[in-house]
Amino acid sequence: MRIGFLSLPVPGHLNPMTTLARKLQSRGHDVVFISLADTAPFVEAAGLPFVPCSEAIYPAGSFGQFVRRLSELSGEDALHFTVNVMMKGYTASLFQSLPETLDKAGVDGLVLDQYHPYVELISIHLGMPFVHVSNALHVDYTGRTPICFVDWPYETGADALAKNLEGIRRARVLLKPITAVAQAYAKEVGLPVDWNDPHSTLSRLAWVTQCPREFDFACAPDFPQFHYAGPFHDGRGRMDFDFPWEQLTGEPIVYASMGTLQNGLIDVFRSITQAAISLKKLQFVLAVGVQLDPKQLGPVPANVMVVSHAPQIEVLKRSSLCITHAGLNTALESLASGVPMLALPITNDQPGVAARMAEKKVGVVISQEQASPENVVAAINQVLGDHTFLNNVRSLQESISRTDGLSIAAGILERAFHLVSESSY
Repeated sequence: MRIGFLSLPVPGHLNPMTTLARKLQSRGHDVVFISLADTAPFVEAAGLPFVPCSEAIYPAGSFGQFVRRLSELSGEDALHFTVNVMMKGYTASLFQSLPETLDKAGVDGLVLDQYHPYVELISIHLGMPFVHVSNALHVDYTGRTPICFVDWPYETGADALAKNLEGIRRARVLLKPITAVAQAYAKEVGLPVDWNDPHSTLSRLAWVTQCPREFDFACAPDFPQFHYAGPFHDGRGRMDFDFPWEQLTGEPIVYASMGTLQNGLIDVFRSITQAAISLKKLQFVLAVGVQLDPKQLGPVPANVMVVSHAPQIEVLKRSSLCITHAGLNTALESLASGVPMLALPITNDQPGVAARMAEKKVGVVISQEQASPENVVAAINQVLGDHTFLNNVRSLQESISRTDGLSIAAGILERAFHLVSESSY
């Protein structure tokens, strides 16, 4: 049986999904990774067979324009651009081209990114088994907890449920452009779908999140096929970047990254560099991505190192604090490395991740609007000066290490696709 992996074509989804595919491959299974042509370097770095899709609409080099625009946005603007432009167009292209791609690639089953809603309709139409994986924070539409796109704390009671359901209603309104594309496809191929139930097309075989159980709110999604795992990373299979290790001074490191999509927010990086002026006993490593020219930051203090990219896991292992946009991957890699955080959530599921950081007391959360140099200094001092944060992080670090979420997730996929008898162990 050949298993195809299909994820959103951005690093925050490609990195965990390629790692999971490589794990299944290492256990003796035939896998292939499917995505836009621009993702080929990520897949090749992971050592996986690659088949491009939607080449007529998204030829190589075309997706970067969308990423550049998204890097400049935040909040609702970023969310609307992600849904109405990037995801809507990509989804429509898949409905047109993916069936032929799957046939040519010889795929028998699919592992789908939950953040790409309704692509599973293709699998359902083809009669192909599929499972869902949440590379970002899992999206639960039941209202048992606040939907991940908001920063609300977890609460119980009738008022909390009503508030959660209102958050879900708003999220579904936001997703209407993608839903309309899916409805047109379902009508075209004759698929009956209960559009009133956002979970109606969820995989019945398995739904796996890389969020550890210990990091989530108390109330888990109420589905028998839902499984917590743990971080989908193993420190290997990523693109190589030159990094000036010789410039590290031995002072405690504050690693700062706003991820790969919202890294064009120059004011945030400027606040961090200005905060560094009064924190001379710390060394700051800023990974600003390719959307910003480091010269845009202006003069930086001697204790600030600015790079386009960094080998994040390796740098985190040496760090005392991580300043992050609260993307799930960076949050989990920080926890796995035993590093407390300062979170500045920007958009998408980042508010939900930040809400869990705050509840678990593994870091301090401030909004983008609050991120003045003075507030950044105060937050850094708060995290580094209160051992509660470090103690809580180390507790989660031990749990992550003990659980081995990547192996758990691979085992779930094997059972879902009935691959256990073919396994190499």
